Amino acid sequence: MLIINNCRVFDGVNDTVKDDQSVIVENGQIRDVVSGRETAAAAEVIDARGATLTPGLIDAHVHVLAAHASLRQVDLMAPSYVAQFAHHSLRAMLRRGFTSVRDAAGADYGLAQAIEEGLIDGPRLFYCGKALSQTGGHGDWTPFEGGCICGCGASTSISRIADGVESVQHAARDELRRGAHHIKIMAGGGVASPSDPIDVLQYTEDEIRAIVWEANAWGKYCLAHAYIPEAISRCLEYGVRSIEHANLIDRSSCELAKQKGAFIVPTVSTYEALTKHGREMGLPEVSCAKVEDVRQQGLDALELLRDTGVQVGLGSDLLGDMQRYQMREFALRGEAFTPTEVLRQATSINARLLDREGSLGVVQPGALADLALWDGCPDQDLGVLEYPEKTLKAVIKGGRQVVL
Repeated sequence: MLIINNCRVFDGVNDTVKDDQSVIVENGQIRDVVSGRETAAAAEVIDARGATLTPGLIDAHVHVLAAHASLRQVDLMAPSYVAQFAHHSLRAMLRRGFTSVRDAAGADYGLAQAIEEGLIDGPRLFYCGKALSQTGGHGDWTPFEGGCICGCGASTSISRIADGVESVQHAARDELRRGAHHIKIMAGGGVASPSDPIDVLQYTEDEIRAIVWEANAWGKYCLAHAYIPEAISRCLEYGVRSIEHANLIDRSSCELAKQKGAFIVPTVSTYEALTKHGREMGLPEVSCAKVEDVRQQGLDALELLRDTGVQVGLGSDLLGDMQRYQMREFALRGEAFTPTEVLRQATSINARLLDREGSLGVVQPGALADLALWDGCPDQDLGVLEYPEKTLKAVIKGGRQVVL
């Protein structure tokens, strides 16, 4: 049994933060949240000394295999090296207070199993395997002079090429049989890919609907990489549940997302990091130019998302060494949202997106004991989160303390 006494509790749902609370953890779950101090024989007790207890944070858009800013370069790396990078990346995320992450292309059952069995340290890993991309799409890193585009399992690529209804059905089924929690569709142009403009539409209606059907048949859902309104809207109409990035989203697309009960997951920190460090870290020149086309629009889109009341998840999408800027996502969102709104995005809303509502992202009886203890008041000042090496007092995953 673990008891955390004398803490302020942000429960992941309500704006009101309660002082002088005790959280009682037993068998990996939260048994109770009560006022005042609690004691119990043989219990491990943490005196929080007025620090703020939040649910463990959730990042809904990471790439733990992205060992380089150029995803084409990742294709060329040894799988053993990329696996070690992933371990380093996951451990660092856990020590920033993230107890769950959704990998948006690349990670697989092997990494998830290694975490679950305690072979490596990391957050709970929700993975999709390889993203599905059409030839010439956002997930096609093939050099123009030729090369393998088979998307074979031995590749370190975060994506696989599939063209046509039959091919995308096979690809989706293959990822699902490998345990994918969701299926990623590259539905429009992107920054990291060398050959496709941002405003290109990718995959036909029949192809997208076929992928969505396969995911839904397994009780899973689809997320889609999309920037422009038309790419976003067509994905929503065809049944995609989660739209990633959405920098150029318009009011009509926001209203459609709200009507469909879908989620939008902006990733604004990656554009700031790419602007500052992308070139020196090996991002191709064509991609550096694309960053400037979408960076400010991504920040502007936050206000539109706020005003239309869409379900907004928190994601970071950082590549290579830029993953160290993961906590910048909070401060950047704080320009448009209140601190508690941003905290909800990273906790209870992301848990709902992951189909783990009530189990993750909340400090409530019956939830998994995934918790983070902060020296300060992140519900009032998101700056508390930006330097976890100074403010993060404890991380608890499944009722066990993580060694920081």
